[in-house]
Amino acid sequence: MQDTLKPGDSAPAFILKNAQSKPVRLSDFAGQWVVLYFYPKDNTSGCTKEATEFSALLSKFKKQKAVVVGISPDSESSHAKFIKKHDLTVELLSDPDKQVCNIYGVWQKKKMAGRHYMGVVRTTFLIDPKGIIVRVWKKVRVKGHADDVLQACCDTV
Repeated sequence: MQDTLKPGDSAPAFILKNAQSKPVRLSDFAGQWVVLYFYPKDNTSGCTKEATEFSALLSKFKKQKAVVVGISPDSESSHAKFIKKHDLTVELLSDPDKQVCNIYGVWQKKKMAGRHYMGVVRTTFLIDPKGIIVRVWKKVRVKGHADDVLQACCDTV
């Protein structure tokens, strides 16, 4: 595992499947701003709040020529159920082997209730139309995060 990427780094290329089992590449979004957010698990309270907040602001992101893409280790079918249950409009990608989570440095040792385990550390990357990371939010607190990212997107675009 490498350290989390930083502003100025090229965003690593990837191919992952979405909730419809369609392959999605980072390069599919060339020429657009990309909000790439990593989250631990579908249908947990924090992850649901984050996904619904990004979905609620999606039209504003689109006005900034930005796409919003969430990645977690959950399966494609889990994403499909999560999207349907909460009427999500953001693209969710499945990384069951954690390859992309590792490349982006978000698969890390975590601790809860005295127990150590590996998991996704909630992190968001803002990637410019040329594929360069311009901003990174580490260990994200969900409340208001989508608004913060939108503001950064507006300030940067």
